[in-house]
Amino acid sequence: MKILYFADTVGKLGREGITRQLPLWRETYQPDVVIVNGENLAHGNGIGRTQAAEMFATGVDVLTGGNHSFEGQGSLEILADPEVPIIRPANTSSKLPGRGYICIPAKNGQKILIINLISQEAGRYHYDSPFDALDTILAKTTGEAKHILIDWHAETTSEKAVMGWYADGKVSAVVGSHTHIPTADAKILPQGTGYISDVGMTGPYNSVIGVDPSDSIERFTKQLPIKPKIIEQGPIEINAVFIETEPNTGKTVHIEHLRKVVEK
Repeated sequence: MKILYFADTVGKLGREGITRQLPLWRETYQPDVVIVNGENLAHGNGIGRTQAAEMFATGVDVLTGGNHSFEGQGSLEILADPEVPIIRPANTSSKLPGRGYICIPAKNGQKILIINLISQEAGRYHYDSPFDALDTILAKTTGEAKHILIDWHAETTSEKAVMGWYADGKVSAVVGSHTHIPTADAKILPQGTGYISDVGMTGPYNSVIGVDPSDSIERFTKQLPIKPKIIEQGPIEINAVFIETEPNTGKTVHIEHLRKVVEK
């Protein structure tokens, strides 16, 4: 199976980046499934129906989430809609709407199980153990799909790496999101699990993880509670990872980080 995954896609420029680049990479890599982390689609916070529809219209099959999944107008309603292929971290509160994993048929006729997990160090909220959540999901879905991808929304590279090694041999791939900065460590672990600490964002190139650098400078140098503005002009950086898995075992046989900067 050929998998194309885009991590945190930020605001208007992020959506434009997917719309422009996905057709080109689809032609080159011929993916059987396209996955996008969409927690920042709606101007940096949450997923709205309009933004989700825009992504699905480009050929995205599933949207995943993270700590911003429940923010933004309409986010709770769209997460609760079982007809929309959107998931949020499985180890968030069970009182929240949505689901933490989804199993869908890919274009090659095989099924893929996509799991969304969030780190216990990823923000101001207290999350359940992502490792326990993974074990529970895998036990519930035994035999449903040989191809399994985890969107691992985590802060520290050490915790990200631990999940990779913990899941090695249990899933096809562990792909990191959340920090918006791509890492140069795409590899295949000893038991066949593809891994990368962070795929990197798709969004404004001249920014600090998607927001106005001047706002970020004020926050860090003066400790001011400034709400940063999402950049909506200028070049767009596009980051993704392309993964190929073996059809009979689901093990990764190829993983490649993709990066492109385009002028708006």
